[in-house]
Amino acid sequence: MTSQTTVDKAPPSPDPAQPPGPTPSKGRRGHPWLTLFSVAIGVMMVALDGTIVAIANPAIKTDLGASFADVQWITNGYFLALAVALITAGKLGDRFGHRQTFLIGVTGFAAASGAIGLSHSISLVITFRVLQGLFGALLMPAALGLLRATFPAEKLNMAIGIWGMVIGASTAGGPILGGVLVEHVSWQSVFFINVPVGVLALVLGTLILLDHRAANAPRSFDILGIVLLSVAMFALVWAIIKAPEWGWGSGTTWLFMAAAVICFGGFAYWETKVREPLVPLALFRSVPLSAGVVLMVLMAIAFLGGLFFVTFYLQNVHGMSPIDAGLHLLPLTGMMIVGSPLAGLLITKVGPRIPLAGGMVFTAVAMFGMSTLKTDTSSLTMSIWFAMLGFGLAPVMVGATEVIVGNAPMELSGVAGGIQQSAMQIGGSLGTAVLGAVMASKVSSDLPGNWAAAGLPPLTAAQSGPATEAVQVGVAPVSPGLPPAVAEQITTVAHDTFMSGMSLASLVAAGVAAVAVLVALLTKRGDNADAAGGGVHI
Repeated sequence: MTSQTTVDKAPPSPDPAQPPGPTPSKGRRGHPWLTLFSVAIGVMMVALDGTIVAIANPAIKTDLGASFADVQWITNGYFLALAVALITAGKLGDRFGHRQTFLIGVTGFAAASGAIGLSHSISLVITFRVLQGLFGALLMPAALGLLRATFPAEKLNMAIGIWGMVIGASTAGGPILGGVLVEHVSWQSVFFINVPVGVLALVLGTLILLDHRAANAPRSFDILGIVLLSVAMFALVWAIIKAPEWGWGSGTTWLFMAAAVICFGGFAYWETKVREPLVPLALFRSVPLSAGVVLMVLMAIAFLGGLFFVTFYLQNVHGMSPIDAGLHLLPLTGMMIVGSPLAGLLITKVGPRIPLAGGMVFTAVAMFGMSTLKTDTSSLTMSIWFAMLGFGLAPVMVGATEVIVGNAPMELSGVAGGIQQSAMQIGGSLGTAVLGAVMASKVSSDLPGNWAAAGLPPLTAAQSGPATEAVQVGVAPVSPGLPPAVAEQITTVAHDTFMSGMSLASLVAAGVAAVAVLVALLTKRGDNADAAGGGVHI
């Protein structure tokens, strides 16, 4: 069965509710490039908060007397709320307008950020972090929906390229800015900085953004679909987050996985019955769109999962400060900043298939190169691999987003944006969990033998667990008062064992990226037919 939105072959209707294609506005309101600038400010806040807070976590733990589990919830609560709410938030934008949804998201995100900075208990910090995630979920798909509706088809890739550049730069720049703020101001400043940025985004959005709504936009809500999808997403992401603690083979992990599968199955069945579904399943009959979603998941597994260990490598093995570690990642950030707009231009000229496949080839090679890093690898060698990773990721961030959003009809652009962001969140969580499990297994396997080979006293049962956990993040389990020679031996063993685990995890990430090359070959340019005056075929 084929779902189709048709536009008459006669001259386009002047009805502003469903323009035949976005045309550049000559005034301030609705101007494509001003619209891009406005939404980029808001998107920057959300992307930045994905990584900047990690630098503040140790200070929050000390200041508020939080446990390690509490600190984990500062990050997990945010990402969990994002993942659960993104698709539903995209639907809200399609129903009520992306401009309104974006402005509400910006306002709520900035307000929640300010509330975190004023909080004096860890429970309040976690609560407002969850609210941050929910408002961020409103903001992100709405930004994509506004770009899709504002830019003509021939310039959409360039716009998404700059949008991807902002996300990449904000994500990678978070540790640098966070390190500066925590070191020279306070951990609260990491959150307070969002308030003036949010006010700026709100003012610009109010003055510049123009609402676009398709004439056949949804008029009702699929409440049961929202509940089933939200529960399914929660169960899946929660199982992924907790699997390293519970164990991948534990009954609790598989119980949540089974609940996710059952709810996803129930959701899929219900969507075929309801009059206005939350996510029309016909969307996924588009092979390019489905390939784009899978590609986004695989890219996030390789990128975010692999990068997770690099921060430990730089700080704990090389002994860098958070600021220095962030600066060493500048080649990655810089290549994403430069590469994203260039990727947009290239994709406009030749289509997404070749740039996407080429980008994943570069990503696979970069991850393989990172598997060869040693405890004494020079900054120059690291920079080469980091730069190659950024160069590979740029066309994938741009191209996969365009493939997903561009192959969906205009009235579902918010849902498509939610699907794109959800795929990235799930991929990032899955990558961190799976590659973390690979790292843990390798360290647990190698540490006893390496310890014994160095002639160190055997670890007791009480010492083994904490020592293994420390080595998994590159920390040497050196007890106070040990002779310097022994402490140096333990440090050497710990760092060598960590590097063996990181090497294996990087090789797995390279393998995932290699599989993504094949998936990229299934993509094609989005029809954008509603922008060009033709039909949108799914």
